[in-house]
Amino acid sequence: MIYGYARCSTNEKLQDINRQVRELKQQGATDETIYLEYESGAKTDRAELNKLLKTVTVGDTIIATEVSRITRSTKQLCEIIEFAKEKKLKLVLGSFVVDCSKELDPMTEGMLKMMGVFSEIERNIISQRVKSGMENAKAKGKTVGRPSVKADDIPSAFYRHYPKYKQGQLTKKDLSRLCELSYPTVYKYLKIIEEANHEG
Repeated sequence: MIYGYARCSTNEKLQDINRQVRELKQQGATDETIYLEYESGAKTDRAELNKLLKTVTVGDTIIATEVSRITRSTKQLCEIIEFAKEKKLKLVLGSFVVDCSKELDPMTEGMLKMMGVFSEIERNIISQRVKSGMENAKAKGKTVGRPSVKADDIPSAFYRHYPKYKQGQLTKKDLSRLCELSYPTVYKYLKIIEEANHEG
């Protein structure tokens, strides 16, 4: 079975994850076998990635458009390589193919780990730039970040379909389509409603 994993940070555009999905489908993944995640690549405990790793079985293939989509943590990348060796999986990360169904060539493994190191460095540089930019903006008296969304800001259409989602009749993908909302917005609204219900 061929599985795809597409990830973008919540502050990236929706088009980015759609582009990844298109590329994953071109390589044999389907809507049913593609896992979508809206989290930072530095976060090691990610719900959709965890689901994917629990789903794959011996001989399966995992595809991502590049190493940084799977993770920006070198430590986690090493753990995923070890997992792939145990399960005898094939990893296709962009143009880089790592076939763990047979003995993994040390040069290939070394190259993959180096790519992971560069991905982590890139993420740290971006993070540093963002923090520096925010500090400069604050120093100039500008408001930083988006205004926070409250339960009152959620459209009525979302509340109308929410009960069906809770009963398992609709998926997050259905909510996105029915309410004409992006995936990150659906995740955000669900979190707000569930937190409000929890407090209530």
